[in-house]
Amino acid sequence: MTALDKAFADAAAAGITQLKIEIGGLSVNVARFGKGPPLLLLHGWPEFWLVWRPLMLQLGDSFELIAPDLRGCGDTGKPASGPDATATADRHALDMFAVMDALGHISFGVIGGDLGAYVMQAMSHRQPQRLRGTLYLCTPYPGLGQRYGEPGHLIEVWYQYFQQLPWAAELVGSSRESCRLYFRHFLHHWSGDDPAVFDDLLEAYVDNFMKPGNIQGGFDWYLSSAPARRLWLEGRLPAQPRINVPSRFLWGRRDPLIAPEWSDRLGDYWSEPSIRFVDTGHYVHAEAPEIVAEEARGFFGRLQNGAREN
Repeated sequence: MTALDKAFADAAAAGITQLKIEIGGLSVNVARFGKGPPLLLLHGWPEFWLVWRPLMLQLGDSFELIAPDLRGCGDTGKPASGPDATATADRHALDMFAVMDALGHISFGVIGGDLGAYVMQAMSHRQPQRLRGTLYLCTPYPGLGQRYGEPGHLIEVWYQYFQQLPWAAELVGSSRESCRLYFRHFLHHWSGDDPAVFDDLLEAYVDNFMKPGNIQGGFDWYLSSAPARRLWLEGRLPAQPRINVPSRFLWGRRDPLIAPEWSDRLGDYWSEPSIRFVDTGHYVHAEAPEIVAEEARGFFGRLQNGAREN
């Protein structure tokens, strides 16, 4: 039994189920747990649904947790055998609305960070009436502006350019050892250089990324988002209306990728954002699932009284 098989077996023993949902020719893998108002959980990179297991087990008595593998990630299908530049935030947003349609959920809450936070923003602009509320974790957004590409920060974002190269996935996946070395860097460094956060699951992550197409599937996000990211860094990204969906933000004080002080422009992009800073790195949901669970219960619980019926 591989480390990934064991992690899946442990999740299944705890009651987490998985199913495949077919949407427009794409087979989306979805993990589900719990009963109650639906919450969609959107992972970042380099993640897949398994990163949500601790939070799912904490919230399953209050919510139905729905944790898909995003397009190209985990056990969701790979639309292309090679690099695919169509995996934009908007494309992911359409995927997620289709998943929730298939599950019969008209309206729902969403939690996500990193890539998931981009998808949440796209969903909020496309169909805001369907979102009861959004809980963001360490959020990339256009207000980061040119700060994200300043010389002193390039050491943190180099991978976003490397992963656009057509041979990058082949190089990273050339051996299990190279795969482990590459992904261990992001798992450890972004969690505040605390190896304890992901050490127990490191081999499961390597198993996941050594599956055919999974490295490139994740890299496709960076290929697809590159044109918009360039406009963002150049200050030429077209403005969009402020998001009116009720939104709460959790931000790690030790996040090396998205500095907490860069949250200063949230009010330019969301109508009424509220924020809490926590003593974590980038992976708030993995480092402090109890804090995310507490916030989810409070935030979505307050909204539920006046929320639209599902």
